[in-house]
Amino acid sequence: MEEGMVKGGAFLLESPGLEEVFVPEEFTEEQRMFARTAEEFVKKEVAPVSDEIEAKNEELHIQLFRKAGELGLLMTDIPEKYGGLGLDKVSSMLVQEKISSGQASFSVTVTDHTGIGTLPIVYFGTEGQKRKYLPKLATGELISSYALTETGAGSDAMGIKTKAVLSEDGKYYILNGSKQFVTNAGFADICIVYAKVDGEHHAAFIVDMKSEGVTLGPEEHKMGIRGSSTRAVFFDNVKVPVEQLLGEVGKGHLIAFNVLNIGRYKLGVACVGGSKAAIEDAVRYANQRFQFGVPISSFGMIKEKLADMVTRTFVLESAVYRTAGFIDAIFSHLDHGDPEFGKKAMEAISEYATECSIIKVYGSEALEFVADEALQIFGGYGYIEDYPVERFYRDSRINRIFEGTNEINRMLIPAMLMRRALKGKLPLLPAAQKLAKEVITLMPLSMLGSGPLAQEELAVEMTRKIALMVAGLAVQRYKETLRDQQMLLARMADIIIELYAMESALLRTKKVMQKGDEEKARYHLAITRLYVAQAFARVTHLAQEALSAIERGDVLKANLSILRKLTRWYTPVSSVDLKTMVADRLIEEERYWLC
Repeated sequence: MEEGMVKGGAFLLESPGLEEVFVPEEFTEEQRMFARTAEEFVKKEVAPVSDEIEAKNEELHIQLFRKAGELGLLMTDIPEKYGGLGLDKVSSMLVQEKISSGQASFSVTVTDHTGIGTLPIVYFGTEGQKRKYLPKLATGELISSYALTETGAGSDAMGIKTKAVLSEDGKYYILNGSKQFVTNAGFADICIVYAKVDGEHHAAFIVDMKSEGVTLGPEEHKMGIRGSSTRAVFFDNVKVPVEQLLGEVGKGHLIAFNVLNIGRYKLGVACVGGSKAAIEDAVRYANQRFQFGVPISSFGMIKEKLADMVTRTFVLESAVYRTAGFIDAIFSHLDHGDPEFGKKAMEAISEYATECSIIKVYGSEALEFVADEALQIFGGYGYIEDYPVERFYRDSRINRIFEGTNEINRMLIPAMLMRRALKGKLPLLPAAQKLAKEVITLMPLSMLGSGPLAQEELAVEMTRKIALMVAGLAVQRYKETLRDQQMLLARMADIIIELYAMESALLRTKKVMQKGDEEKARYHLAITRLYVAQAFARVTHLAQEALSAIERGDVLKANLSILRKLTRWYTPVSSVDLKTMVADRLIEEERYWLC
């Protein structure tokens, strides 16, 4: 990595400087212009025909997709050399957020195409493959899809059975097998297909969906995102020209895993867009719905829901764009003309694989929380298809399954951090050992600084120490068998997720305060204090459960005593007052106003 860049996973050891963190308040006018284009397209052309999209009007779906291409919304990540815009990751994610703000089924089509359907070619394609496909993928002339999952190999991507064998004349790979849950399959022109050459060596191929031997299963009838195309794809002696091999034989799994990292952070930002849309519908309904002679938005329990919805969305937004900023910092040093560009780009993204998994898990669960609370605000009407919140609720559920289930990602988060530690890229174990020596004499209150966020800053620092403490004790207790302790690992992951979420909100608020925007900082401050109070309580509980899974008896009592030292200094905030303040502003604005 270039000097001065933030290392992936480094948040477990120390907080980055404010100058190293990107926040949404720093969007440039050009970035906001791209966002407005996407937002206007969704509001004026996609959302009004939502019912037709949900009814699987394929012709309309493709027509809208092509229009998105005409507007440049499909080419953000494609280099200019191949007909794209070659935008930075923040701009790309901002466009993704707006695309995801109006119609989830259409958003899934676009996201699958621009992300896991196109980026493997951008990063791993040969010059010939890039020139052949990228210009047409950029405009929407071609629609792409991605096929990894199989009936017997969902989250176990290494266990795929689809087989590719080189023909005797060396001109083709003969593909046999099947893939399940392939998004865009019903109308895709090409598909990125993963198989094992000779049943052993992972490889990726660009497959023409019109090839002889390619057949489709029927459209799946799904609980949510009903308007998107999801089918099984079958390959029966399909001839794939050798020129369509993507990358190298034996390294296809690396393409799959690295592209999934991209899919995870793109899903996180899609959840930002979905959450904002649900908030907007919920607050407008709350203002218009009268009970007992007053709008229900005046009721304290409705205000609490609205405030909690805004808080989760603000924190997610902070974490998403913080991560995008880190990736952009590395990409700014890469040259698209470099023959090693693809390899270096994947190394850049994999640097933040942990952060990508974090925002995938946090984002999908934040959106589901927001959608659930929105439906509750609508009451009985929220359960009726005539109201958009019913669709929001159904559509949100898939995100905890997409791009690796949240359970798998919770296993990946500590595993990836440990792997980085073992490779010497992140000094986690020395930090845990140092903490073990310091914690006996540590006096948290003596570390409490001054200022409006002093307590929150200390809470984040104590959470960092708790995460290191739990990780150190877990490794010491279980060693190499720690990977089998899934319930313990899940609690470790949740502590780490809360640390990244809390710190992202805190850093954003500090940066806004530093710029002197007192009115905006007032609400950032309230939301950050609210979230840290909620999250720190969850961290305390998670740590108690984790420590109880590691030791017993007197050793457990000693560890719990240390945990109490790290947490009992915290003074609860006036959450009622803070939530009222946030909700009142939302009720007045009738929109998410915080960036």
